[in-house]
Amino acid sequence: MQYFYIVIIGLHVMAGVFWAGTTITLARDPEIKAERFIQPQLGSAGVVFLTGALLWYFFHGAYFGSMEMVLALGILAAFAAAGVLSVVVRKTSRQLAGADAATERALRTKMAGGERIAAWLLVLTVLCMATARMI
Repeated sequence: MQYFYIVIIGLHVMAGVFWAGTTITLARDPEIKAERFIQPQLGSAGVVFLTGALLWYFFHGAYFGSMEMVLALGILAAFAAAGVLSVVVRKTSRQLAGADAATERALRTKMAGGERIAAWLLVLTVLCMATARMI
């Protein structure tokens, strides 16, 4: 059974690193084509949420102490980051088709802004995960 936990934790960490890493990278430069990464980002977010729910079930259950409060704050930040990516970046990337150069530049700047907000929310998520055991 411990191998199952190892696999779930590994999937959670790898998907989370991909999601946070691509989000932080795309937030830095509006010229990077964020529309090419939005589906993999949201897919990895789904894996993170699914594996995170399993980890919560296995290791925290019905108990809700100070550690779980910090983790819950991180979970809320992660959900907010996924929402920002979905609403701002995915919606904006659909408007790129057929846009002229000036509009495309403005849309790419808007997508980078959405990635930037999501990146800060994911940094908060990582900080909550890192500090939860210390509280």
